[in-house]
Amino acid sequence: MPTHRLCAIVPVYNHGATVAGVVRSLRAQGLDTLLVDDGSAPDCATVLDGLVRTIPGTWLLRRRDNGGKGAAVLDGLRAAAGRGYSHALQIDADGQHALADVAQFAALSRAHPQALVCGAPIYGDDAPRARLYGRWITRVWVWINTLALDIPDAMCGFRIYPLAATLPVIDNASIGRRMDFDISIIVRLHWRNVPMVWLPTRVMYPGDGISHFHALRDNLLISKEHARLFFGMLGRLPLLLARRALRRTGA
Repeated sequence: MPTHRLCAIVPVYNHGATVAGVVRSLRAQGLDTLLVDDGSAPDCATVLDGLVRTIPGTWLLRRRDNGGKGAAVLDGLRAAAGRGYSHALQIDADGQHALADVAQFAALSRAHPQALVCGAPIYGDDAPRARLYGRWITRVWVWINTLALDIPDAMCGFRIYPLAATLPVIDNASIGRRMDFDISIIVRLHWRNVPMVWLPTRVMYPGDGISHFHALRDNLLISKEHARLFFGMLGRLPLLLARRALRRTGA
């Protein structure tokens, strides 16, 4: 089995107007693409069926009910591993991520096959202020919960996962299943000392874009996840402090 075999995972929930462009760009760059339909409405489901039927190298995993972005990605990661892929690119269906950067992500992943390759977002004037403030709060909590400054942004869902390191985490921990997913998994991978490589990438917020972020519900979920991670960090405190000391001494 090849040491590096990459596919893309695209969680989809009623992104019928944008998902085709994302799929075509991924396929143009040679990536097999798994669409995870997270309980979309019939019109979007029809679009997905058409993409799978007409674009080779694209396949579909359909969830009966909407379970959240995290639930869709978790199912996709397991499905990718089951098909023999060693790495999986997570990317949004709404065109928010810079598809032109996919090749750089893939190259970094091939150069660092053990690493989680993460997008370090570059925001423009179109980014909602509330989202930026929320990310700063999350950044502080992630620094607390890892006892390190290694994660500049825990919420960007533009990543390549090394599946050999990721599957044990998702199979043995309670990972957030909605908008808390990206934070939940990256902190736990950091706890397991999975190396991380960061690539600056533009994140766009088009005026006509579809957002499934529910301010009250999802902020509560994220706050709850920060609390869970905090108590998880306390249980790992001796190990994390020892790792920090080793890093300071260069051992």
